Amino acid sequence: GKKVVITAGPTYEKIDPVRFIGNYSSGKMGFALAEECAERGAEVVLVSGPVTLDVHHPNIRRIDVESAQEMYEAAKEAYTDADAGILCAAVADFTPDHAADHKIKREKDDLVLQLKPTQDIAASLGAIKKEGQILVGFALETNDEAANAQGKLQRKNFDFIVLNSLNDKGAGFRVDTNKITIIDHEGATPYPLKTKLEVAKDIIDRLTISMNK
Repeated sequence: GKKVVITAGPTYEKIDPVRFIGNYSSGKMGFALAEECAERGAEVVLVSGPVTLDVHHPNIRRIDVESAQEMYEAAKEAYTDADAGILCAAVADFTPDHAADHKIKREKDDLVLQLKPTQDIAASLGAIKKEGQILVGFALETNDEAANAQGKLQRKNFDFIVLNSLNDKGAGFRVDTNKITIIDHEGATPYPLKTKLEVAKDIIDRLTISMNK
C-alpha cells in the first residue's frame, strides 16, 4: 500500500549524436529492489537509465530516461507524493557544457571537453523530503569508504545509506552479487556477500523498519 520511487542504472551524458559519458552500471541492484518492493505490495515507480533489463511485476511503473537531468525531473516529480525513495542509480556527476549537434571528427591530436556539474538528485530530494517520507541513498566507494558514506548520509538528508566498495570482490557493477554495509545515524551494519536479490530483501527489511518507526 506504499508508494516507493527507485532510481536505477547509469545515465548517459551526450558529447555528440554518437558519443556519451557514462558508467558501467547494469541496473541489476535497482531492478531487484523494485521487484522486491512490488512483491511486498508497494506501488513502485522505477526511474531507469539505459539498461537491457526488463521488469516483471505489474505493480512497477517504469520510466525510461537517458540523462541525469531527465532522471532528476522524473524522480523529483514521482517523490512528491511517495512514501519512500531509494536512489540506487549511478548518476553522472558531470555533463558536457555543450553537446555537438554533429559527430565530432578526429581532426587534431587532442580534444578538450568542458564539463559542468549535473543536478544533484539526492540533495534535491533530501531538501524537499517531508515529515514521514523516507529517503535511502547508495554510496559506491573506492577509498575511505565508511567516512565518505557517513558524510553523504548527513549532506543528502538520507535516513540510511547503503555502502558498497569496489575493493570487495563480487560487489559493484555488472555482477549478480553484492556486499553491503547499511549505515544510519546510529551506526553501521555489515552484511556478507549475497546475490543482489538477497541483498534487496535485506535493504527492504531495513526500509520497512524505518517506515514503521
